[in-house]
Amino acid sequence: MSDQNARILEISRLPGNDVCADCRSPQVEYASYNLGVFLCTTCVGIHRSMGTHISQTRHLRVDRWLDENQIIFMEQHGNEVSNAHYERYLPDCYRRPDGCAPAVLLEQFIRAKYEREEFLEPARQVGYMASTKSGHLMKRGRDAAKFEIRRFELSEATNTLSYYVKEGKHPKQTMSLQAMNVALVPEKVNHPNGMQITYVTHGTIRHIFVYHNDGQTTIDWYMAIRNAKLNYLRVAFPGHSAAELTADLTHDFHLEGWLHKIGPRAGDQYRRRWFTLDDRQLMYHDQPLDPVPKGVISIGEPPEWAVKEGVPPGSKDQWPEVCTGNRAADAEYFGDRDLPSRELLHVPYHHQSYHSERWERAIRGLNRHRTACTSFVRRCIRRAEARSGEYKSVV
Repeated sequence: MSDQNARILEISRLPGNDVCADCRSPQVEYASYNLGVFLCTTCVGIHRSMGTHISQTRHLRVDRWLDENQIIFMEQHGNEVSNAHYERYLPDCYRRPDGCAPAVLLEQFIRAKYEREEFLEPARQVGYMASTKSGHLMKRGRDAAKFEIRRFELSEATNTLSYYVKEGKHPKQTMSLQAMNVALVPEKVNHPNGMQITYVTHGTIRHIFVYHNDGQTTIDWYMAIRNAKLNYLRVAFPGHSAAELTADLTHDFHLEGWLHKIGPRAGDQYRRRWFTLDDRQLMYHDQPLDPVPKGVISIGEPPEWAVKEGVPPGSKDQWPEVCTGNRAADAEYFGDRDLPSRELLHVPYHHQSYHSERWERAIRGLNRHRTACTSFVRRCIRRAEARSGEYKSVV
């Protein structure tokens, strides 16, 4: 190894440089020697796709570092100095991606940061920082399993998102932003820019699925919704920090996938259902893109609520199961029937035991980590609902 390569490796191990400048992954393998940042394998691929006029990259070990000026530049800059420059005006509402973020979010963050330089000049953030937004997205029909173009309008003044089937007509649906979550779900929608909007209307949880062929447009809508929700919270709860208010503007699902579930009646058979663990709600559907869940179980706290491996005595013992129970829900589902000793309600399973264990760990983890349900934002929204009765929370 040359002296220059040894020096660049030494610089990459300094605090701040030992994680990726863009996604903060600890696997740093590359550097952009004209931007002064150290990168992981995933992010360097996006840098290279932007072109060498934006970012010039080199592997820390495989490539030869012969230019002394490049070494000096990396030494003088590094991740902390470069990020302070390129993220100077990063909005509070902007979700900074990590190594597990959907590909479209990571790519558009990197392009916004270096290619479009949106965080150097607030005027370049008009796509998601304005108080209103209007445009077209492809939306999946409720009954027809196909996507059609629909016009969407976001209004910060009314705190709503609406979509229209026909121009000049009343909106087909108007959704309260405070009763809404937006998640990026490319695999589920089978499109790299797929989004799922979950909202509450008349006490019922509903989903709509949308996408745009342009990744930037998709992320602009995603951030615009986050910005409008944040501005509402800033007015409702002045004096609180941005970190508190942005804790749960939007959230990804903890886990999704196919499981088999048995009903509460004697003689019920196991049926394949699509399960979604969304915050502290476990929803199941016939198909992944169903607009309304067949059932929703609100996950409580021990000791009234428990997760258990196995099945109640007398139940059909298939493969390793994850069972969820809730006393209040049991009364509704089981009626006057004798309840199992642990008040077990749903019995989903998967033929591979490790898959069932993933669900058990995910559900148990809700109580260990005290997720978004107990976050500052959710508590604030609930207090606001109690005062005004105007908004409904998803949870």
